[in-house]
Amino acid sequence: MTTGSNLKIRGSVYYARQVVPVDLAHHFPSRELVKSLNTKDRRTANARKLAVLSEWQDKFADLRARREISEADFAQATWQHYSDELRLDDLARLAPVEVAPKSDLVRQHHIRALRDHLGRGETVLVQWAADSYIERHKLILIKGSAQYRDLCLRLMRAQIEALLRAGERDTGDYAGQPRDPIVTRPTASAEIARPGERLMDLFDRYEKENPKGISVATFMQARRDIGTFIELVGADFPVSKLDKKAVREWKMLLQSYPVKAAEIAVFKGMAFREIIEANGRLDKPKTVISAKTVNRYMAAFGAFCNWLAAHDYIPANPFTDMYLKVDKNKTNVRPFTSEERKILFASPFFTGCKNEMKWQVPGNYLIRDDHRYWLPHVMMYSGARPGEIAQLLVDDVRRMHGIWVMHLTDEGDEEKSLKTKGSFRVVPVHSTLIEMGFIDHVERQRQAGERRIFPEAERNERGQIAGKFEKKFGTYLTQIGIKKGRGVSLYSFRHGFSDAMREAGFMDEEFGFLMGHSKSSMTARYGQMPQGTLQKRVELIEAVAYA
Repeated sequence: MTTGSNLKIRGSVYYARQVVPVDLAHHFPSRELVKSLNTKDRRTANARKLAVLSEWQDKFADLRARREISEADFAQATWQHYSDELRLDDLARLAPVEVAPKSDLVRQHHIRALRDHLGRGETVLVQWAADSYIERHKLILIKGSAQYRDLCLRLMRAQIEALLRAGERDTGDYAGQPRDPIVTRPTASAEIARPGERLMDLFDRYEKENPKGISVATFMQARRDIGTFIELVGADFPVSKLDKKAVREWKMLLQSYPVKAAEIAVFKGMAFREIIEANGRLDKPKTVISAKTVNRYMAAFGAFCNWLAAHDYIPANPFTDMYLKVDKNKTNVRPFTSEERKILFASPFFTGCKNEMKWQVPGNYLIRDDHRYWLPHVMMYSGARPGEIAQLLVDDVRRMHGIWVMHLTDEGDEEKSLKTKGSFRVVPVHSTLIEMGFIDHVERQRQAGERRIFPEAERNERGQIAGKFEKKFGTYLTQIGIKKGRGVSLYSFRHGFSDAMREAGFMDEEFGFLMGHSKSSMTARYGQMPQGTLQKRVELIEAVAYA
């Protein structure tokens, strides 16, 4: 279990822990780094963890200083290896006789070995040269990846050419030129960003200024989304080259990017473009992200570009008029059917499961009095989003004119956030929730001195307070046979609330404000709501019923 910041305990032994930064997640096999501190004493663990955390931070800094390999790198590395090998031949010819150049017999043996390895796609003979180039130029290139092998094969071809030139020199011919078309002198080096003006350097400034008051969770997601663009163009990509052509190429690739690629084992360790190429080679390619998700990636980057344009780093926002057309009335999530609700609430998660991990196996373990139990029920009878409920403070649930209400706001805690300004609202607590003991739970938390109603709810790596439960609940729906592909999720309870309101005879515009779909209302945020207005909300909420 987690025992505090950067420490966790397994059995009785302490471990150092560190959540991997979102922008670096694709470099690691898991979302969290864990290392044993080999002690059962907390004080000793706190002392030992410092060195481990420092090592991890150095690793993060090193990765952020690196960049993706480019076509210019391939050309430069190939020519440089060819030139270096010939330079070594020059030095050997200038040395005393006892260290003279390789004999022609040795050279021909080397050429045959290189050609044999090249024909079989083996890279061991030149990996030393590839590794040296990667480290000198601070590149991100995973050993064994397609790009790494490509670099090695090019270097082998360059070395063969260098050996052939050396043989010609034995006869006094120094005019020979490479015959392999891949071994050519590269053109002038491409423009690179000046120190402090790489895209992520500027994003750090943008996040620090935060002119629009964006939440921490939204910035974390934006950093991850923009990170896919930087993977594509390289960390040294100059902001001056951020134009519609660059956006267009990124957008085209995003439309082929698999859903939840970071969680799929076959894509572990692959870069953005490699994932797309690998997905295309699978017998059954993974489903790609939707147009709506592509637009979400672009919207995060577009907001950043507004700041870049305002600060004169770029002449205009290149994302203008670049978004995909999306049917706003279409959604991948639907409400649960009556039969699905019946199966769900009769399943082990709600009636008794084996343990904390095996929700789908029947048993005597009851999940009660935490956010996992209450989120589905409160969503059903309020229409609120899971994150809005999970972040509630005990002071957010109180009586108003004798009626229990939930104040959904971003106030009272700096980590709270709402999706839009229109999400500030007052929602009466449904009588069914009161009968089930929701208010009793809130009061127990208040008496225990807790600030939050659900203090056990932890944020995921993207900063979403209900994210971990939402993901596991989706897996659970698949395990009990309700979910097959897309369709139902934790959000199905929110969709079901809408349908329940419609079945009660209300139009969307009559209850939309209860779900946070209305424009920002100061009445919903501050002061005392008029009793008549509150009573109307009670009538709406109490109209929600399920078969």
